[in-house]
Amino acid sequence: MGALDAMAARVAGGATVRFRPTGSSMVPLVRSRDLVVVAPVDPAKLEVGDIVLVRVSGTTYLHLVTALQGDRVQIGNNRGRVNGWTGRQRVFGLCVEVEGVRRPNTEGKVRGQTSA
Repeated sequence: MGALDAMAARVAGGATVRFRPTGSSMVPLVRSRDLVVVAPVDPAKLEVGDIVLVRVSGTTYLHLVTALQGDRVQIGNNRGRVNGWTGRQRVFGLCVEVEGVRRPNTEGKVRGQTSA
């Protein structure tokens, strides 16, 4: 089990987690080793452009929602690569903060949170 798999399991269990993912596929939104905060997400509230912790074809990513179609979500990185489609139930969390800066359009999407 990799680090992202462990984070996904914690978020799926209802925890909000902080961690430092590695890689350059999400630059400039998330740089390698940036501190991110990921909270459990209400998958019905996902929008294109959300950064999510998700499993696609057996691999866990912290990537973008690039398209939505019914109960399916297309996932890709910030460089134009599409990882594929997955079910909304495989979207575990929403990135709500990067390096202490709140991500836009996250209000009301966290599971159990109501919008003000």
